[in-house]
Amino acid sequence: MSQKRIVIVGAGFAGYEAAHTLSRRLKDRAEVVLLNPTDYFLYLPLLPQVAAGILEPRRVTVSLPGTLPRVRLVLGEADHVDLESRCVGYRGPEGERGELTYDRLVLAVGSVNKLLPVPGVAEYAHGFRGLPEALYLRDHVTRQIELAADTADHGEAAARTTFVVVGAGYTGTEVAAQGQLFTDALVRKQPAWRHACKPRWLLLDIAPRVLPELDRRLSTTADRVLRRRGVDVRTRTSVKRAGPTGVTLDDGEFIETHTLVWCVGVRPDPLVSGVGLPVERGRLLVDAQLNVPGHPEVFACGDAAAVPDLTRPGRFTPMTAQHAGRQGRVAAHNVIASLGHGEQQTYRHNDLGFVVDLGGVKAAANPLGVPLSGPLAGAVTRGYHLAAMPGNRVRVAADWLLESILPRQAVQLGLVRSWTVPLESSSPELARVPGGPDTTDPHRTPREE
Repeated sequence: MSQKRIVIVGAGFAGYEAAHTLSRRLKDRAEVVLLNPTDYFLYLPLLPQVAAGILEPRRVTVSLPGTLPRVRLVLGEADHVDLESRCVGYRGPEGERGELTYDRLVLAVGSVNKLLPVPGVAEYAHGFRGLPEALYLRDHVTRQIELAADTADHGEAAARTTFVVVGAGYTGTEVAAQGQLFTDALVRKQPAWRHACKPRWLLLDIAPRVLPELDRRLSTTADRVLRRRGVDVRTRTSVKRAGPTGVTLDDGEFIETHTLVWCVGVRPDPLVSGVGLPVERGRLLVDAQLNVPGHPEVFACGDAAAVPDLTRPGRFTPMTAQHAGRQGRVAAHNVIASLGHGEQQTYRHNDLGFVVDLGGVKAAANPLGVPLSGPLAGAVTRGYHLAAMPGNRVRVAADWLLESILPRQAVQLGLVRSWTVPLESSSPELARVPGGPDTTDPHRTPREE
């Protein structure tokens, strides 16, 4: 094989697995270039545990240079693809412009927050798609509890200790589940806590049940755990308007709060629609070999691609990390085959099951279709994450062990300010969240984001 350049755009679940497979299979027979805004792969399913102070931020980040030694990392965010000249334009971390030419291109740019046209949401809500959002939320929640403890105004304390999460999919459910435990622990550490009010978490969704995309038994388990923990679960309910002092629900009720977390779902990265090729709901149409029709040199996978679901004819694979990671590996094999080495593969995969971490020892899971709940589901969930992570397994396990025997640390680090993590609007010009899988919603693996 002559020396060729393979450019991978995005280091989410699909992009990372594609780069890893190409690095392992090709060794030095081709140049593999990975374009990504950060130097790490983010394991999104554990992000709620970062926000809840269980895991340190670096635990859910896997170094790209450290785990992909044969891959050249280029830091930057792609902003256009020129199919005629076979090049990808990008903006570097310090604002510099750059271009990468390619012989083969793998688009794995992932997904971004989906924003609905609800007045005030863009100004007053925060998403949950990346490490900055998780760190900001942890600081923000801690600050609200501390400010509530310092005021004599019961109404103000109640507003500061009311947290509203919109979207009862994977991310929203886990954020609310972990958040209730986190704030309960914070209150116990406040010797001056003078208010009878317990921290209140509301989980809202327009769907008729939490986790509507999952088996009803898992949904019922999650709902039961949340309600017993004290989470106010409201289905068939949405936010009509958001403001600086609270949110108005579609039934007219006004909830006083200083915290609105937006977890309503994800949409494909706007870069995909700008390529100029056919799309399906923002996802690039590909064939079962993950190849873009009419462009044998271009492949797409993960949330960026509308991949035919051969297990459900006429439909496309869902935007989940489980599919994204496997598609990344198939895309890599087919890139190698297009260079004359091996045979192409078609993508076919049945879901292996789903896991939802509900905090503490609670979880809901159905590995291989077997419904589980309680501590057994919790053990299966954590075991799955350790197996699925491409690095940091010992560190994650160590944090889990320490969290089970030591008091949780809760201080404001002040690393992320609110204006640095605005909720992305529907405008394609605004910054994109790098490397998202599916999810991720961030999840997920075998999960859904």
